[in-house]
Amino acid sequence: MAALTAVASAALTFTMFSGEAAAGDQLFTQQWPTSLPAGNGDVLSSEPGIFYLDPLKVIKVNAVAYRIMYRSTDRTGKAVAVTGTVLNPRTSQHGQRPIIAFAPGTQGLADKCAPSRQLAEGTEYEALPIKRLLDQGYAVVVTDYQGLGTPGVHTYMDREAQGRAVLDSVRAAQRLDALDLPDAGPVALYGYSQGGGATASAAELAQTYAPELKIRGAVVGAPPADMNKVADSMDGSAYGAFFNYALSGLSTAYGIDIGPYLNAHGKRVTNDLRDNLCTTQALAKYPFLNSRFLTADGRPLTERLRRAPWDTIVAEQQLGKREPAVPVLLSHSALDDVIPQQVGKNLAADWCRLGATVRFAGNYIPGHIAATEATSAEGLPWLADRFVGRTAPSTC
Repeated sequence: MAALTAVASAALTFTMFSGEAAAGDQLFTQQWPTSLPAGNGDVLSSEPGIFYLDPLKVIKVNAVAYRIMYRSTDRTGKAVAVTGTVLNPRTSQHGQRPIIAFAPGTQGLADKCAPSRQLAEGTEYEALPIKRLLDQGYAVVVTDYQGLGTPGVHTYMDREAQGRAVLDSVRAAQRLDALDLPDAGPVALYGYSQGGGATASAAELAQTYAPELKIRGAVVGAPPADMNKVADSMDGSAYGAFFNYALSGLSTAYGIDIGPYLNAHGKRVTNDLRDNLCTTQALAKYPFLNSRFLTADGRPLTERLRRAPWDTIVAEQQLGKREPAVPVLLSHSALDDVIPQQVGKNLAADWCRLGATVRFAGNYIPGHIAATEATSAEGLPWLADRFVGRTAPSTC
């Protein structure tokens, strides 16, 4: 561990999440490590953290928290530093404590939106699902993903970068000396919406990218598995800002300048969403954002997704082409107003055809956000069964 901590200075450890760094990136960038350790999941640095359920910071979650920086790789295989938070409940645990890799849903693109910052500020909207996992006696590691809270634009919707960040967060939690979690204990994956896509990707990648992890299963909620269908549903809807996030995230991941596509208004909106606004602020400021009002030629950006180079990029984000080597619970509401349930059904069917063990759990909770409760309610007993070795149910 001494060799790893030498990679990042003590100054970095205590400034990478600071308000000053979030407000202006100069100090943050100056403190960035110039080299990375050799192993994916190796911890560069860590510091004690905290987890509040409310922005007034009245309700503190009873868990030991550490904020970490760890090595992962982007879609090209290039080493990148990613941040996250490891949470260990103070409750007693018999045997090896399981670790849950919690993949966050859409937070935004601005650095201040990183879950590690929002957990400490009491503004993380997925705080309750995370707390429920802790209440079950599980340790939880929450990744910030590539570029969220760190230099560069968050590679939102990049299938491989997100899946790798999730898997490497588990490795980092296992290697964090301060918490002494089991190095080779049981693991599970959990995520909803963007997190559902990241979890699905991690489940598909695990056998080749992180074969040593003892993953017992994956809870996947409302995954955006097919970008063409999701984009068509989202553009111009109350969640239109999410489509703009995807354009910024994928253009960063693939090195494409989207400036020529946009008119002056489009550039202002895109920059505002990228640099200033977290999810709830973005949805309030730009409701029903329609991309045709942002483009230089007046045509919706969804049309570009069907032309080169975007058609290839979108195809590369498709989930369901690789078999998860672990059982999956896929939860999706028929009344989802962001990601059509048919997208989740298609993913389950694709995985079934590949030979995976999948339980598709539909529900009728109205709205994408409210349906997170169904995923949590179904996911907790399903995870408990996986950790005691019960045979996973299948609807294939």
